[in-house]
Amino acid sequence: MKTLSRVTLYTLMTIMSFVFLFPLVFMVISSLKPDAQLLHDTGSLRAFIPTGSISFKNYTGVFTRIPFFTFLFNSLLVSFLTVVLGLFVNSSIAFAIARMNWKGKNFVMAIILATLILPFEVIAIPLLYICAKIPSISFTGGLHLTHGIFNSYQIQILPFIANAISIFLFVQFFKTLPKDLDEAARVDGASWFMIYRKIAMPLAGPAIGTVAILTFLPMWNSYLWPVMTIQDERYRPIMIGLQYFYTNFQTSWGQIMAYLSLLTIPVVILFLSMQRFFVTSIATSGVKG
Repeated sequence: MKTLSRVTLYTLMTIMSFVFLFPLVFMVISSLKPDAQLLHDTGSLRAFIPTGSISFKNYTGVFTRIPFFTFLFNSLLVSFLTVVLGLFVNSSIAFAIARMNWKGKNFVMAIILATLILPFEVIAIPLLYICAKIPSISFTGGLHLTHGIFNSYQIQILPFIANAISIFLFVQFFKTLPKDLDEAARVDGASWFMIYRKIAMPLAGPAIGTVAILTFLPMWNSYLWPVMTIQDERYRPIMIGLQYFYTNFQTSWGQIMAYLSLLTIPVVILFLSMQRFFVTSIATSGVKG
């Protein structure tokens, strides 16, 4: 009976894996086909089989149609800086809530979690107004102090450094660490920042991996906020590149599939490199049940 149940479980897991892989397989196979064949094969099993006129013309078309590497660099830079700054800021806040005793920390944590109720679309306009009032320094034609940080990397990074989910995950993880570690370090004369830097963070590998993934993905997929704040092509992230494939009522579906296939590569690499930490964090942070 155990063998039968195990075979059944593995069979179901294999079937579910294929179900989740079908969209990715369709995307990659479609990126190798011309538009006419792509549309003709859609709706049949041929959509998942590399048959017919297979080539890499759609990929070369992507590189000639848009400044792909500029958009790629912008997204990688914005995502990387947001992850690095977010890890420091969110873990610091979580450490203060989870490990230090001070009045009102439960209320502060409740306020932080309450922000999850509001979707980004609700706060987008107020956030846009605040960003328009932030002073910035311009070096064009001399040193000038202006208002607004539009068309810059800052406006894509600063509003998204602090994150309620990241703080919650770090709080849950820091609570699992024995209090004896703090007490022993305090007896030896360590400050709270030293305890955070030399004890808590080195042990927080699973939480760091999970927060890195959960921070990177929204920044990599960011579309609405850059559309609202970035008009200069030099600072546009990679998701804005999708607009370049919808011109004059002509949609190049093969190039879109090729573009999306290229966008998926950094995400897959990040998840595979952080998968072990992600699974460990979910199992130990109290998120499940």
